[in-house]
Amino acid sequence: MPLIDRFLGGAVKRGRLTVVHPDGSRATFGSSDPDFPDVTIRFADRGAERAILSNPALGAGEMFTHGRLAVDEGEVWDLVRMLKASNAWEAGGGALKSGAGRALARARYRVDRFNWRRRSRRNVAHHYDLSADFYRLFLDEDLQYSCAYFTDPGVSLEQAQADKKAHIAAKLLLEPGMRVLDIGCGWGGLALYLHRKTGAEVLGVTLSTEQLAVARSRAEAAGVADKVRFELRDYRDVSDRFDRIVSVGMFEHVGPPHYRRFFAKCRDLLTDDGAMLLHTIGRMGKPGVTDAWTAKYIFPGGYNPALSEIVRAYEGLRLFPTDVEVLRLHYAWTIRHWYARAVAARDRIVAMYDERFWRMWIFYLAGAAAAFEFGGLCNYQLQLARGRRVVPVVRDYVGEAELRLR
Repeated sequence: MPLIDRFLGGAVKRGRLTVVHPDGSRATFGSSDPDFPDVTIRFADRGAERAILSNPALGAGEMFTHGRLAVDEGEVWDLVRMLKASNAWEAGGGALKSGAGRALARARYRVDRFNWRRRSRRNVAHHYDLSADFYRLFLDEDLQYSCAYFTDPGVSLEQAQADKKAHIAAKLLLEPGMRVLDIGCGWGGLALYLHRKTGAEVLGVTLSTEQLAVARSRAEAAGVADKVRFELRDYRDVSDRFDRIVSVGMFEHVGPPHYRRFFAKCRDLLTDDGAMLLHTIGRMGKPGVTDAWTAKYIFPGGYNPALSEIVRAYEGLRLFPTDVEVLRLHYAWTIRHWYARAVAARDRIVAMYDERFWRMWIFYLAGAAAAFEFGGLCNYQLQLARGRRVVPVVRDYVGEAELRLR
């Protein structure tokens, strides 16, 4: 039996997977499952099989991107979902790693968690300086590139993203004239929403030149550029004080060695009765490492923190933890929409970049969704305040404010 068959035979516990080898021989593993469509994959050459055996997390993505691993029956979404479900986090499963893969992960744990200023800007540019027209092909109309908030898994992506902004705004307890700092403001959608709904004045900072141009253009078009400002600036260089700070989808790029400085800086920037809302991808278990393929091709320098790492970072800084919420399946549902839209936009994405880029992107989306549905990833929303009386002592205000904002 080929080594790849032994490997896949042990990995497939849900659904049925058929493998077609380069010589045309076939092997089937598992059994049909109504929750997981049958999948057939084909290897173009023995080298593709060896690449996956030597480092499954890196090799599978690379071989699919380069067309040396093809999905003949089903989609890559079905393949990744089947394998992740077969090794679900709650059942003790995790990323499939060879010995070489584990060694690489240990080395990256020591090196790849530092995001100094120059490196931070380079890492951000790698991902976020892609054309905004590309992101428009699969994101919602407001270009929200973070976990949506599904009051029901059947609602539209646009509705879920609008509800996410309402959920965050409710926790910020904003009033007209308040000054808000948006760290990692993206294309400006949240900042514009906060001003439009509450009258707060917002400063958004980003390290992406592409996002900055779009955000400023949107503020100008809305006639609010004097109230909603955007700057190309590292949060470490901000010096004003703010009533509120919000950061959505940026903390994943800070790096654990810099966490304490991040929270210390936020505390210094808040007024005495200030509060902040941090929305970040996180891991439900203990600290770990970013998988090799994502670190190399999608988010260099990116890391999703364990809750313990976040808590340790603000301990002793005299910030009051006033609310912690765990969003478990919301990002899986969000990425399901992104994946479907990216697949539908294949020809346009290929024309914009190339076939390899499109294959890389849908592999990334499929893997990310599976990690939230069956793996150890989730989203954390942490609310922190400078004073113990800044936030109401019961949580009812969040739902009440959301209803008004919607």
